Amino acid sequence: MTRIVAGTAGGRTLQVPPRGTRPTSDRAREAIFSRLEHYGVVAGARVLDLYAGTGALGLEAASRGARHVVLVEAARVAAQVCRSNARALDLPGVEVVQDKAERYVQVPPDLPWDLVLLDPPYDLGEDALAVVLDQLARPGALLPDAVVVVERSTRSPAPVWPGTWELLVRKDYGEAAVYYAGPVEAEAPGSVADGSGEPAQAV
Repeated sequence: MTRIVAGTAGGRTLQVPPRGTRPTSDRAREAIFSRLEHYGVVAGARVLDLYAGTGALGLEAASRGARHVVLVEAARVAAQVCRSNARALDLPGVEVVQDKAERYVQVPPDLPWDLVLLDPPYDLGEDALAVVLDQLARPGALLPDAVVVVERSTRSPAPVWPGTWELLVRKDYGEAAVYYAGPVEAEAPGSVADGSGEPAQAV
């Protein structure tokens, strides 16, 4: 069972497509958003959730006070589930777009994003993921202190980050490796959270 962990819709369950999606576990989502709230990039934020699946990540952000959330999902059935979940939770500012992530990010946003969440299929190639990340690194796509979260398998290579970004930290939650990155101009929130001076260390 997949549910919203916290916020105004905390405890509410989410529909899951019958096949083809791999929702982030509640435990991992709780840890992810605990870190993101420490970074200060959730409340009042503009959030882009690519490869949305059930919409769990973006809807979690909306439940925790994000101002505007766009869920992007290419599969028709999964996009319908995102819409159904958004309607059921009745969270303000949530938009669902049925489109491929790589095509959606080619169009510059009206306003830059505070937070981007990417949970692509584990079999998505690193080159294809790098193309999407490079699009997000274009001027105007992200705020200078934005955070980008990428979930991959612990068996997958690390994402290839755009040259204008830095890896803040990697955290492993079971089989999921979660990377937090952002523009180089940003204050490095990873060093505040970890105090280790080694932001890429997995725990």
